[in-house]
Amino acid sequence: MQICLSPGGPSVFNTDEPASELLVATMDGLVALRRSDDRGAWDLTGRALEGRHVDALLHEPASGMLFVGTFGDSLHASEDGGATWERRDSGIDSDQIYSLNAVRVGDSVRVYAGTQPARLYVSEDLGAHWRELSSFPTVASVHDWDFPSPPHVAHLKGIAFDPHQPTTIYVGVEVGGLFRSLDSGDTWTEVLGFDEEWNGDYHRLSIRPNRPDELFLSSGPGMWRSRDGGRSWAHLSDRTERIGYPDGVIAHPDRDDLLFVAGAASNPGTWRKLGTADARVARSHDGGDSWEVLSSGLPDEIHGNLEAMCMNVYPGGFELFVGGIDGDVFSSVDEGDTWQQVATGLPSVSKGVVGRTRAGVIAGWK
Repeated sequence: MQICLSPGGPSVFNTDEPASELLVATMDGLVALRRSDDRGAWDLTGRALEGRHVDALLHEPASGMLFVGTFGDSLHASEDGGATWERRDSGIDSDQIYSLNAVRVGDSVRVYAGTQPARLYVSEDLGAHWRELSSFPTVASVHDWDFPSPPHVAHLKGIAFDPHQPTTIYVGVEVGGLFRSLDSGDTWTEVLGFDEEWNGDYHRLSIRPNRPDELFLSSGPGMWRSRDGGRSWAHLSDRTERIGYPDGVIAHPDRDDLLFVAGAASNPGTWRKLGTADARVARSHDGGDSWEVLSSGLPDEIHGNLEAMCMNVYPGGFELFVGGIDGDVFSSVDEGDTWQQVATGLPSVSKGVVGRTRAGVIAGWK
């Protein structure tokens, strides 16, 4: 089975055995990596959509389709595992796709796409047609949404679903906040309950399937946890921590209190001044109350931020993957105790710069 590593797509993949193919979103298209066995070396076996900045990857399991969201060239889909690609964005008004996710509701599959400017779209026919959930940008705080860098336009960075109530949707706006709908996107409320440090700088949300009221959120001011479905939040880490600017966060779906986070030592304003993001991965065995920085097998200093993280869960174990701006991908099969380099020299794994546009069917892997 294919699993995906991208800044704006799903991050947990359940398979019957360790995945043999990893698709990586980069600033210059998709990269396909394969291995012959579950402990073998990964080989680069294909590239697709070159020249396009891929932000989000989605493998929809019911249909087997792949969806790609790009920054500047809208949304593309493949029905044949990536051999060929077709632009599928009818009804989407932006060519800047930041996030993708899908959920089964009854007998139907709904695919969701988040854009810049921060808008949310849904397709109920696997991307053939899309409609905007027009109630979303009517929330009270919409006029406060912003982003520090030009063009100072907020984007919809993340989409998540309640594991037991597929009509409950969470979306995050960078910078704007966390929002929830209980009716598949017909109406929305802002999730509040944070302390005064919260500034709406949303990064990622992870929901534990066996405890769906437990939410973990990464943000500019640090890590947060709610154990009451978002009514109140505990501030687990702040800018003084080793990972002062957390981004990716994954709560293990089956193991209570096991949590991973990846991110930079400090906020992006310091990266250029220091010449490094000094990124790292950390683990918690107590639901975020304490953290252990993981380093064995990783470079002494990771200059580019780690902007994508995913987990492949299979019977008897799991494998964790991270990828970042430096163009390296690393994996761990022992809960982060040790790491191996999966790929190096790839285009950056990162969100958001302007790409190039071309409509129609696009040649696939080569």
